Amino acid sequence: MSSNNPISNFQDVPWKQRFYRSMLGYGIHFSRRSDGTINRFIMNLFDLKAQPSKQPIDGVITSDTVVDATRNLFFRLFLPSFEQNTNMPLIVYFHGGGFAYMSANSIACDDLCRNLCKKTGAVIISVNYRLSPEHKYPSQYDDGFDVLKFIDDNANTKNFPSNVNLKQCFIAGDSAGGNLAHHVTVKACEYGLRNVKLIGLIAIQPFFGGEERTESENRLVDAPVLSVKGTDWLWKTFLPEGSDRDHPACNVLGSKSVDDIRRLKFPATMVVVGGVDPLYDWQIRYYEGLKKCGKEAYLIEYPNAFHSFYGAPELKEYSGLLMEEVKDFIGKLIK
Repeated sequence: MSSNNPISNFQDVPWKQRFYRSMLGYGIHFSRRSDGTINRFIMNLFDLKAQPSKQPIDGVITSDTVVDATRNLFFRLFLPSFEQNTNMPLIVYFHGGGFAYMSANSIACDDLCRNLCKKTGAVIISVNYRLSPEHKYPSQYDDGFDVLKFIDDNANTKNFPSNVNLKQCFIAGDSAGGNLAHHVTVKACEYGLRNVKLIGLIAIQPFFGGEERTESENRLVDAPVLSVKGTDWLWKTFLPEGSDRDHPACNVLGSKSVDDIRRLKFPATMVVVGGVDPLYDWQIRYYEGLKKCGKEAYLIEYPNAFHSFYGAPELKEYSGLLMEEVKDFIGKLIK
């Protein structure tokens, strides 16, 4: 399915969003040290945080639950404050940021999950996982799966609203979070959860790659928001020492992949792609790979969308289209 829209370049974003994204961009640039590490003090000056709120903000209540304080592993729960039904689906969400930036309580991530909660009527659990390069692969995957196990083990406690249906659980994420969502789903399929049933995966412009340079990478080498040079740096900080981009964490269905998707009871998957995203070809290959493995997969394509267009709430017409697609996907699977 394709959705035509005029998000042709970064200049189409309202000035407030351009300013915010530019500030984040400056923070990312100036926080990177020559030795490949990140100055977190500088980055935190630009990455502003949102506090949880027991009072409804835009129809959503939020709270934080600590899973492991030693890892700063927690999740933010987003609960609709309006017309709550007794059978709300659950979305376990992983934020983007190249595995190295942002947090579940970053303003941009908080806004996105709040909007997703409001528009879909689902309960959202946004996971705060460890970041690279301080914590390389597989730290992020371990954190994500540990939160999923925490949900499974504490299904009937006060940590979760009683009207959440854990048998209608979706794993979702954007950019690096989309990559994380895939790998956590694989681990969950192999593990076998007792109380949580995964019925859907929502991968929004997922961060995949490989050693090969694709047509979209060559065409969009200096794309707005995410450049090819930037993706290379992020993979280097995340992957194990001595690994290249054909590592299974990056090239998920490549020749080195250890995941045999065919043998798993993999959930229905929605893959969102944008035509002005250098990762476009890798995302298309992921969708096509799932189909070749006999899995249920749906492609949502925005031909003129740049990477992370959905994070611009002032582009209501376009971010709204995505929210409606997600809502429709959820509705299709919970009937």
